[in-house]
Amino acid sequence: MMCRVIDLQQAVLARNDGLAAALREELAAQGTRVVNLLSSPGSGKTALLERVLSEAMSRGLTVAALTADLATENDARRLARSGALVKQVLTGGLCHLEAAQLRAHLEGWLPGGTRALFVENVGNLVCPASYDLGESLRVTLMSVTEGEDKPLKYPTAFGLANLVVLTKTDLADAAGFDEAAFTANVERVNPGVPVLRTCAPAGLGVAAVVGHVLAVCDGAPPHPPVLAGQHLHDHDSEHAHEPAHEPAPLPGHHDHFTVR
Repeated sequence: MMCRVIDLQQAVLARNDGLAAALREELAAQGTRVVNLLSSPGSGKTALLERVLSEAMSRGLTVAALTADLATENDARRLARSGALVKQVLTGGLCHLEAAQLRAHLEGWLPGGTRALFVENVGNLVCPASYDLGESLRVTLMSVTEGEDKPLKYPTAFGLANLVVLTKTDLADAAGFDEAAFTANVERVNPGVPVLRTCAPAGLGVAAVVGHVLAVCDGAPPHPPVLAGQHLHDHDSEHAHEPAHEPAPLPGHHDHFTVR
């Protein structure tokens, strides 16, 4: 008897990619673009997103944010201060979002006419990098305190980005951050990708991020990532064979926190 080896990892990703493509088309038909934000924990992603949402709201734009975390609703409460519609998703231990989960959480929640939906993915640069969420713009963020070699250590996260955002630039000197080396490393894994410098407390770069998002919403093609269409996994063996997770209520957890 012959045994056929099935690559479960590729099957899971192929299924996710199909769902993501359908979701992207569906949302685009409604005039909504998804912005997928990836970063390590502590990069300043939430602080910057709060400023970006506030800036967008001040321009009269209809935006929303869905933020995912393993536990706590802290990020949703922070983002809600912007005045935007916000929803918290608790993954209960899952280290990334998948397209099926996103679709389930948007159903009956996202208002028609939303110009941009910002998805703050679970904080890590490994698992989320391989999963398309139906986004029109993928943004990978990194703080100066993380070290200029991170693009080389996480080539999927940076190589599949349409935009790279450097955060906490006010701490660059204190952290001994080599920005030239960082820029060169980004260029190695994703040639030509735009890189924006930001400092959320000072508002530095916020308008530039909003402008970049608006350009994509208005139909400007985002930078085509060099690894587009490929799955180069930084996963360890445990994560690489993690099965797909269908969205389901988690015992003892609220599945979301919604505020206006």
